[in-house]
Amino acid sequence: MVSASPRKKRKRLHEMHLHQKAKLVRAHLSKELRKQLGKRSIRVKKGDKVKILRGRFKGVSGKVVEVDLRDARVFVEGAIVKNQRGKEKFFPIPASKLLVLELEKRQLKQKKMGEKTGAGEKA
Repeated sequence: MVSASPRKKRKRLHEMHLHQKAKLVRAHLSKELRKQLGKRSIRVKKGDKVKILRGRFKGVSGKVVEVDLRDARVFVEGAIVKNQRGKEKFFPIPASKLLVLELEKRQLKQKKMGEKTGAGEKA
């Protein structure tokens, strides 16, 4: 049974392992990528080109500079704020508020076992 208590939900999020938190850092794909990959969303990684869909930086596009798994936040090139001392910092954005436009070069899992290179072949 999963708890409905907000306190227990926050505690569970706080104590979650990093490989589980990685599932929280997923964003929707653009229509072209969705058709190409046959997926709706994908984990955001450093170097991906994204567009911000919500918040004060809505409409800004840029590359992902950093992904913080601990807080489940993404830092994008165009989203910069100044702190009290005048130093510029990247603004943390939840991955669910992003749209992935381009992917950084990465290994994607194949849909079928037969599509893998060398699967079932003997030399």
